[in-house]
Amino acid sequence: MSRRSALSKIAGGAVLATATASLSQRLTAADAAAGPELKGHINHSVCKWCYDKIPLEAMCKAGKEMGLQSIELLAVDDFPTLKKYDLSCAMVSGVPGGITSGLNRLENHDKIAAFFEQTIPKVAEAGYPNIICFSGNRNGMSDEKGVENCAIGLKRIVGLAEKHKVTICMELLNSKVNHKDYMCDHTAWGVELCKAVGSERFKLLYDIYHMQIMEGDVIRTIQQSHQYLGHYHTGGVPGRNEIDESQELYYPAIMKAIVATGFKGHVAQEFIPKRSDALASLKQGVQICDV
Repeated sequence: MSRRSALSKIAGGAVLATATASLSQRLTAADAAAGPELKGHINHSVCKWCYDKIPLEAMCKAGKEMGLQSIELLAVDDFPTLKKYDLSCAMVSGVPGGITSGLNRLENHDKIAAFFEQTIPKVAEAGYPNIICFSGNRNGMSDEKGVENCAIGLKRIVGLAEKHKVTICMELLNSKVNHKDYMCDHTAWGVELCKAVGSERFKLLYDIYHMQIMEGDVIRTIQQSHQYLGHYHTGGVPGRNEIDESQELYYPAIMKAIVATGFKGHVAQEFIPKRSDALASLKQGVQICDV
């Protein structure tokens, strides 16, 4: 082999090695940007209202890329967009009266029942699992009377939910910071209501953020009451922002406790991003909860 031929081979090898290293670096960077493959123990969802500046179509695209299975707290009119991206709505919204005017008032039952009678079949047809409801505010009502009235209203509609295999979930919210006077503000009250209704198609939406504020002891509560909990929401405490090390809850341990109960439903990110890149915060939240 001539000196010139040898140098040519060496140079060619160096170029190939450089190109290979460059390609490897680019692939590594792309993998890092895509994030780790999700483990499959948690079904990930997100509450759309926290990202109100992002159109639903864009949210669907981004959510699909980061491994979300659902975008929730949406109404029936949003189902076609979700279907386009093969996404679920793990918690359907739209109940009349909203948070403050709920099932604890007998005079609200007709309009709430009419909504569920119309909507539950559509939720079932779409293949979605849950639909939300609320207790309403106390406005001087005793907790005992609230359980009684809510049970009356729920028993009017739970048979339809059983027929269509859709679960009605009442959300637990804090009445200390965000929802003053809201009645379903402690897990024990919600569990009593579940027992009074007596159906597997009525459960609680356990919002971790809200219940940390009201009662703490999150993991023990999940362990002891999981049979009554049909869905979970996240949120950083205090402030309802990112769920990383900037707040007081350690979400990996909470998620492991949820998985240990055998839960097969969805966990939805419901925090309001403080950072300018809201979708990066969402992706981080999904990865933190992917235990």
